[in-house]
Amino acid sequence: MKFRSKPADDTASSGLPVTEPLPFPHLSEDEDFEESPLIKTVGWISAGLGAVAIGLFIGRELRQRYKFNRRTPYDFYAHSGDEQDLDVGLGI
Repeated sequence: MKFRSKPADDTASSGLPVTEPLPFPHLSEDEDFEESPLIKTVGWISAGLGAVAIGLFIGRELRQRYKFNRRTPYDFYAHSGDEQDLDVGLGI
């Protein structure tokens, strides 16, 4: 296999003419792209609400774990004398 140090002429090895690549569409300097203030506002509000939702969820989980790890013996037996709504043992 031979490597060329110079670019090939106007035809490829198959004999077909080489085409130039198409220009990539880009904004010219005259066409500045500006987002509308409404889209920016909606984006910031949605990002803020997402952060608040994540914060509330994480805070709730941390509080539940904190309360669970600091139970007292009273918490274990808090409902030991409560009556249940079951009809067990009444003989009806």
